[in-house]
Amino acid sequence: MKSKDLGAMSIEELVTRFEAIAVEQDNAISNDENGRYNRLFREMDTLKQELKRRDGDQRRALLPLLKHKNMQVRLKAAIATLAVDAAAARQSLQQISDSNIYPEAADARGMMTAIDDGTYTPS
Repeated sequence: MKSKDLGAMSIEELVTRFEAIAVEQDNAISNDENGRYNRLFREMDTLKQELKRRDGDQRRALLPLLKHKNMQVRLKAAIATLAVDAAAARQSLQQISDSNIYPEAADARGMMTAIDDGTYTPS
């Protein structure tokens, strides 16, 4: 998806696309499709940048996804919202970690460790 296309989308459409990308990532992980996952990762990153660029940093529109039924959606929403609501995002990462559902639990633990040791700073 081109950034020009993203610029024409509403915030609600961007959130819906973010959710769809995360579900597609989950499927790619399950099917060991690394190339597909990497493409989706880049698309999601571009989408997050578009939300951040919008007035008031609209990544906060992703906060409802912290309660999504899909673990990958929750994980990606938590990571994306660390800079706008660190407490809610961190709580979600902890819940994912505590679930011991892999690979998301390991990813959540790794993100919390990176935040704690300063190797990752949300921006």
